[in-house]
Amino acid sequence: MAEAQIILTHSRESGIVAIASGEQYPWAHTALAENGFQRDDDGVWHLPADGTKTTLVDLIRCAKRHRTSVHTSSRRFIGDAARDLTRLLPGQWRASVEIYSHPAWQEDLVPWIWDSGELSRAVQSERIPYAALLTDAVQGTTLLFIERPGRQPNYLVGAFSPEGLEGGYGDPHAPRSIVLPPFAGRAAQALTGRYLPAYEQAVHARQTAAIAAVLGDIRCEHDTWQAMNASGRYSDATPLSAAAPGAATELFLDHAWRRFLTVVDHAPALLDRCRPASSPWPDDAVALSRLADAVIDAETLVDEIVHGGFVPEQERRARAWPAIETWLTDGETFLRQARISAPHRRPALPVAAPARPLTAARPAHRGP
Repeated sequence: MAEAQIILTHSRESGIVAIASGEQYPWAHTALAENGFQRDDDGVWHLPADGTKTTLVDLIRCAKRHRTSVHTSSRRFIGDAARDLTRLLPGQWRASVEIYSHPAWQEDLVPWIWDSGELSRAVQSERIPYAALLTDAVQGTTLLFIERPGRQPNYLVGAFSPEGLEGGYGDPHAPRSIVLPPFAGRAAQALTGRYLPAYEQAVHARQTAAIAAVLGDIRCEHDTWQAMNASGRYSDATPLSAAAPGAATELFLDHAWRRFLTVVDHAPALLDRCRPASSPWPDDAVALSRLADAVIDAETLVDEIVHGGFVPEQERRARAWPAIETWLTDGETFLRQARISAPHRRPALPVAAPARPLTAARPAHRGP
């Protein structure tokens, strides 16, 4: 493949559009500019309505002079396809186009893709010069929408890591991307009926696992701290100095607080889903109430630290520890309730309009 390519496709709104690709993509930019194309904020080139009458032959000849190949796509512009899809999704979804002209930009996606299926493999092994992001403005969900590699007209959709749980590459809780048909109604039905429920269940599982891991780490450090104070020695049997117990306590409390922020971030949503009265352990309601109050206390402390000015370290430690201790005490109760409270599948989205071809927020478009 040439070091620079121009991919031509058709947009319902903009007519002929062009995307530059390849390690030497600036050569393609030069050829497009010389033929009257203009680049928009998304990095997509298009001919203005009152622009020069450039022909395909003109563009090919000019591109050849700039060592750039020209390819035409049989698919509609991916921005149109993405917008058609988001218009049929419940909620406040929006679509934006991403251009990965240089192959290295595509590689930047890999650590952020939260997927255990075909999408992750495609991003790592296939050239993907452009994509669309589908973003739910309310829930904060961001999906990657690409043309499925190969000759088939389908699409692939999968997720980026949810906020606060970044770095999802290789995560065992990652949902599996799905193939979407090239018809907006059917694609929306598959996304809402299959993928989004699986995604929500995966987020729930990952948040629960993150809290379990944090509580386990804090509990382990707490046991070590208690054993050290009881024995008067460090873990390597060296005697503690006179100042060591106080310093060790402060170090433990500081480490515990930093880890506990994960609980503060993710526990509220999980607590809201817990229904102890309909579980095998209805008496857990009392413990869950204590845990919710502890999170509220910790949230208040975080808010004061972030927005209210300086909070002395001694005060922060004294206020944080009761909340942490409550979670160490009742954390297992929370975990057993959270594990049986995963979101249920949504009812399938009815197709409100006849199926038609798909025409119409982790790494942003980069380029000069």
